[in-house]
Amino acid sequence: MTEATSDARTRIDETVKSNPVVLFMKGTKTMPQCGFSSRVAGVLNYMGVDYADVNVLSDDAIRQGIKDYSDWPTIPQLYVKGEFVGGCDIITEMTLSGELDQLFEQNGVAYDKDAAEKIREANG
Repeated sequence: MTEATSDARTRIDETVKSNPVVLFMKGTKTMPQCGFSSRVAGVLNYMGVDYADVNVLSDDAIRQGIKDYSDWPTIPQLYVKGEFVGGCDIITEMTLSGELDQLFEQNGVAYDKDAAEKIREANG
């Protein structure tokens, strides 16, 4: 493990553990720079979830490091209370099934239940 790799892992670990909800994404929550990141950020934004966003495009060590950290090959990656939840497809499925609501409730993460329901209605 190189020093840069070790440093990236430490920074990722601290970010994941110090924020209840973290989205590692391409771009930012206000300016996503890929469709998959935009979809997940859009769901979280619409549901009113307070989350930290980490732009992997601004740091190559973090961009590769997050893939190694989660052992998951793609970005975006969502973490809730220090646990890796999934990428775009998994978050989309969990949103539509109501599992994401349950995960937020179990972890004390505030979100707009009505907004979550509207997403399901629109995609039902």
